[in-house]
Amino acid sequence: MRTEGGAGPAQPSNGCAASRRQQPMSGSGGPGGRWKMAAARSGAEEEEAAAAAAVGDGGGGDVDPPVPAAPGRAQVFAAVVDTFLEKLVTAGSYQRFANCYRCFYKLQPEMTRSIYDQFVSQLQTSIKEEIQEVKDEGNLEVLFNSLDKIVEEAKDHKEPAWRPSGIPEEDVRSAMVPYLLKHRSYLQKVLKEKEEENRKVAESVLAGRERIAELQQLIQARKLAWQAISKEQRELIMTFKEPQ
Repeated sequence: MRTEGGAGPAQPSNGCAASRRQQPMSGSGGPGGRWKMAAARSGAEEEEAAAAAAVGDGGGGDVDPPVPAAPGRAQVFAAVVDTFLEKLVTAGSYQRFANCYRCFYKLQPEMTRSIYDQFVSQLQTSIKEEIQEVKDEGNLEVLFNSLDKIVEEAKDHKEPAWRPSGIPEEDVRSAMVPYLLKHRSYLQKVLKEKEEENRKVAESVLAGRERIAELQQLIQARKLAWQAISKEQRELIMTFKEPQ
């Protein structure tokens, strides 16, 4: 509604304004309702923050996802064979086969397809059987497993693995020198033991010689004593014979 002068919209009366100020806010319930809403909103925010923290802790964070185990060499070899067969079939596609036997393909397309399928099937079977024979003859399954075991055990070693340098002289020297040094240490130890044994044998020989010399001296002394006694006996006998 407009004023009488038409200057603008009419202002609400004082009664309407008072009644509007006295009317409570819908859903707030006055000051107490506003405090309850604020508390509820704060609790909801805390729950959201806790949930986000729980998701952050359980979602991995700094924890890396488990790394899948690497396939063994036997599996890799089987995958290589399968890939080779797939590429072989792709290279010898049916279209190329039909182009090679175009006349027969025009006369018997279904028969050509059947021959191609049989040819590919028998070729794959033959290749797989020959590869399996090679694996059985070379005992490749066991060798692959042992190689996987060696590689797995070598992961704990912190020392760098030996690699050829490309110079045969240096490679042979690096491989042979440690062995030769170890063998030299062994020979020196054996030599020392033998020298000790020889020293003990020499000491026993010298002791034996000394014993022999002592025995010889004892024998000589007893011989001289016996000769002296014999001489005295002869002289005594001669003294008894002279008066007669």
